[in-house]
Amino acid sequence: MRQIMQDMGSGATYVADAPTPIANSGGILVETTTSLISAGTERMLVDFGRASLLQKARKQPERVKQMIEKARTDGVLNTIDAVRSKLAQPIPLGYCNVGVVRSVGQRVSDLAPGDRVVSNGPHADVVNVLENLCARIPDNVDDESAAFTVVASIGLQGIRLAEPTLGEAVVVIGTGLIGLLTVQLLRAQGCRVLAVDFDQAKLDLAKTFGAEICNPALGHDPVAAGIAFSRGRGADAVIITASTSTSDPVTQAAKMSRKRGRIVLVGVTGLELNRADFYEKELSFSVSCSYGPGRYDPSYEQAGNDYPIGFVRWTAQRNFEAILDMMGEGALNVRPLISHRIAFEDAPSAYDTLAGDKAALGLLLTYGSGPKASFERTLPLAPERSAATGSAQLGFIGAGNYASRMLIPAFRKAGAQLSTIVANSGTSSVVHGRPAGFAQASTDVDVLLKDSQTNAVAIVTRHDSHADLVQRALAAGKHVFVEKPLALTLTDLEAVEKAYDLAADRLLMIGFNRRFAPHVVKMKQLLDGIQEPKSFIFTMNAGAIPASHWTQDLQIGGGRIIGEACHHIDLMRFLAGAPIVSVTARGIGAPAGVTPTEDKAVITLGFADGSFGTVNYLANGAASFPKERIEAFAGGRILALDNFRSLKGYGVPGFRKLGAWTQDKGQNGCAAAFLRAITTGDQAPIPAQEIFEVTRVTIEAAEQLRQQK
Repeated sequence: MRQIMQDMGSGATYVADAPTPIANSGGILVETTTSLISAGTERMLVDFGRASLLQKARKQPERVKQMIEKARTDGVLNTIDAVRSKLAQPIPLGYCNVGVVRSVGQRVSDLAPGDRVVSNGPHADVVNVLENLCARIPDNVDDESAAFTVVASIGLQGIRLAEPTLGEAVVVIGTGLIGLLTVQLLRAQGCRVLAVDFDQAKLDLAKTFGAEICNPALGHDPVAAGIAFSRGRGADAVIITASTSTSDPVTQAAKMSRKRGRIVLVGVTGLELNRADFYEKELSFSVSCSYGPGRYDPSYEQAGNDYPIGFVRWTAQRNFEAILDMMGEGALNVRPLISHRIAFEDAPSAYDTLAGDKAALGLLLTYGSGPKASFERTLPLAPERSAATGSAQLGFIGAGNYASRMLIPAFRKAGAQLSTIVANSGTSSVVHGRPAGFAQASTDVDVLLKDSQTNAVAIVTRHDSHADLVQRALAAGKHVFVEKPLALTLTDLEAVEKAYDLAADRLLMIGFNRRFAPHVVKMKQLLDGIQEPKSFIFTMNAGAIPASHWTQDLQIGGGRIIGEACHHIDLMRFLAGAPIVSVTARGIGAPAGVTPTEDKAVITLGFADGSFGTVNYLANGAASFPKERIEAFAGGRILALDNFRSLKGYGVPGFRKLGAWTQDKGQNGCAAAFLRAITTGDQAPIPAQEIFEVTRVTIEAAEQLRQQK
């Protein structure tokens, strides 16, 4: 397959070759015929990508504040590296796709191969989309018209929030693509419409659709025009589809509205509001979210759970269907909005046009003239390399942020020969695989597991897949490095243990990298000289994340205790040097009406040698405080490690302080130890029984917290 990507560092747009994605159980594989460039959203992305680093910072002041806080806690060099890494990751463009269904997942029942569909798929000749973000195209709607469905649904959702009724006076501020579609939809609903914009050509189009017009560039006063248009009563509703950094559209909307009028923001504007403008008229103000209810809801999008029609009449998918129906009936005419038709292969020139021509509206990408779409799921990235005897030939399953930023560079530095990188998104496997030097990219795990030259596999996927992939990799005769956690349930853990027992001499390693951090290695050395029980206080200032985040989902992420606090349970086990014999967990209570999570808890561990310690895993602290603090008390001595940058000793003979310019959590040391064990035949860097012990204790701690709730 081929897909349009944008480099966020340089702003360059290009067509990338990638393996074809797999349609999962709720997914649909579509061969694209037409897609629409969203002039507003995609122009904004292109402009941002082409801006200088200073301009990017000015456009995202909230990000700058986060980076400053990160620099204070993690160090300047780590922060710069994180920013560069983020900007180096290309993003796919587009969300208005039309094509023909080629295959469907087992859970999909309403669509079949051969159906023409519209979806929010990106600009690619093959896309993998979700059932609830797809709609079948009526026979009397052509592909080019259907390509406008998603952007029209954005306008429709804004209209639904405004709740206009027949005969009402509605003002649309901004006549870009969404604004002009909104004008037509309002007119079809029997509303009188006033369109406001600085571009006379776009206003002329709005006039052909039945709107009255106002051009401030010609000296017209939008507020006065709105009042006059509404016959002196004030507009019943104002829908803002403009994109501007100023707050003028919102201010003008408030002043031209009638008492208890409605204002809906669909576009992007400044939000410096004058309370008096809203208070005196009791105005309502809403911000419209994309193309309807269900968007950004994992239950709706990923799990395929539809909202009951009796409670949510108009979802994202049903908005798609409504737009297509209006096109089929001739009530919505998008033909005048088509300004360019460009072959998919020439897409970079389309974005040059978009950036340079502010009058450009509907830029259609056509897919019929170039090479036929490829459905290959594996793509060579480099010439074949022969495996050196005794070397580690390493494949990766997963190409997310942590894999690309941390683990792949760590294994490269340690000397691994990289074979195959597998990701559900074919573009991710190529984007991260090619610069890292992988031999091939794939969307098929079996390609990697059946590769006889690959003798080791790194698993860096979502947590719910770890246990199954570990078992499959061990059964395929591979050494396994799995990012934490190893398993989410005791049942899955037992299955992994059985698979390991059957795997003979295969190594099983988990990404408990903190054991290998230079400061921790020194700390362990100092503690091993104390022949008496030890006391530990570990504090993890984890930071708040939404309860809806996948890591908080007990079925997918396992919760943050299993997913992340396991690091500190393992680290305490390492420093104590004795088996864990008891675990007690207590979580903080949640206020009424707030969804409880497990990320504000204290875990107390007891060890066989009499040592004990507490892990304070807290998501209710300040970001400016160091994220991790490790304290050990023993034999009249104290060791304190702050954020893996500074280790201080109190009462420790011959040791006062070990500092570092950059934060080092041990990823490089962890990867090197795993590879060294493969190539030399040494013992596993972390004994398998300790891995199982820590995983079991972590799951038990999480279960205690859930029973408490």
